[in-house]
Amino acid sequence: MQVLRYAAATMRPLKLAVLYFLLVFGAGFVLGTIRVLVVVPQLGERTAELLEMPVMLIVIVAAARWINRHDPEVHERSAHIRIGVMALGLVLAADLVVGVALRGMSPVEALLHRDPLSGTAYYLSLVLFAAMPWLLARL
Repeated sequence: MQVLRYAAATMRPLKLAVLYFLLVFGAGFVLGTIRVLVVVPQLGERTAELLEMPVMLIVIVAAARWINRHDPEVHERSAHIRIGVMALGLVLAADLVVGVALRGMSPVEALLHRDPLSGTAYYLSLVLFAAMPWLLARL
C-alpha cells in the first residue's frame, strides 16, 4: 500500500512538470517561430531574442502560477522544486533535440552556442523557469 502511495506522490510532480514544460515550450515555440521569421530579419538575432525574453518570463510566471493553483494535491515545497527541475530537464532535452535534428548542430553547439548577451539572459531565464513553481508557492 505504501508503494502505491509513493508511486502516486512521485508521478504527480512528474505530470505537473510535463504540463509546465508543455505550456512554456509551446508558447516559446510559437514566439520563436515569429521571432525567426519576422523580427530577426528586421532587428537581428540578439535584439529579437532580448525582445522575446520579457514575454517568455510572463509566460513562465503564468504557467507556474496555473500549475500551483490547479494542483491542490501538491502541498510540499520540495514537490514544487522537483516540478521545476524536471521541467528544466525537459527544456534542455528539447533544446538539444531541436538543435541537433532541426538545426544540424552538434549536441555541444545546441546547448552552448549562444550569443554572449542573449545567451546569458536565456540561461538566467532557465534558472527562473526551474525556480518559479517553488518561488510562487512560497508567496
